[in-house]
Amino acid sequence: MSVANIRMNYEKGELTESAAKTSPFEQFQSWLQEAIDLPVAEPTAMALATANAHGKPSSRIVLLKGLDNRGFVFYTNYDSRKGQELRQQACASLLFFWQPLERQVRIEGVIEKVTDQESDNYYQSRPLGSRIGAWASAQSQPVTVTALQSRVEQLTAQYGETPPRPPHWGGYRLVPDYFEFWQGRPSRLHDRLVYIPSADNAWAIERISP
Repeated sequence: MSVANIRMNYEKGELTESAAKTSPFEQFQSWLQEAIDLPVAEPTAMALATANAHGKPSSRIVLLKGLDNRGFVFYTNYDSRKGQELRQQACASLLFFWQPLERQVRIEGVIEKVTDQESDNYYQSRPLGSRIGAWASAQSQPVTVTALQSRVEQLTAQYGETPPRPPHWGGYRLVPDYFEFWQGRPSRLHDRLVYIPSADNAWAIERISP
């Protein structure tokens, strides 16, 4: 079968202006909770897109680890490719896709680091293997399986069960200035509602063409 002939019709829901919440954060939390309750596999998985100083983009899946009205938080190695690109261009986009609900959410904004205390708190909540792994992995750099395993063994012996947070590892927060909520609809006439900042710290809602 040609990939051009693979298609499905979306018909599970709709998104109207009257039903949409006035806050995009509340709208997102409502949809996220529905994805969790269904349950959708990996409901907090999101595609993070960044760009380097020359505008060359890259993307990868990361996990949402914090959410409030300040923005969306994820954690990583600051020296990884994504970390290097965020130093060069402090803006990014997120994409959530919940296929069983026929929904996606696009979020764009600027990037800031979370506080050291926030990074420390999250790091200490991780399983021991993940905490050691944050030390062992020079993320995005060439490595052999043998060298990586040796590094894990060395660091496990060095730190035991109480490794401190590595200075090169911590959190970022995407502070949004654009949201788009997409609900699949029949005949590709999808619902797309965009939230953009308006006066008095409010958000304006606009429907855009599918």
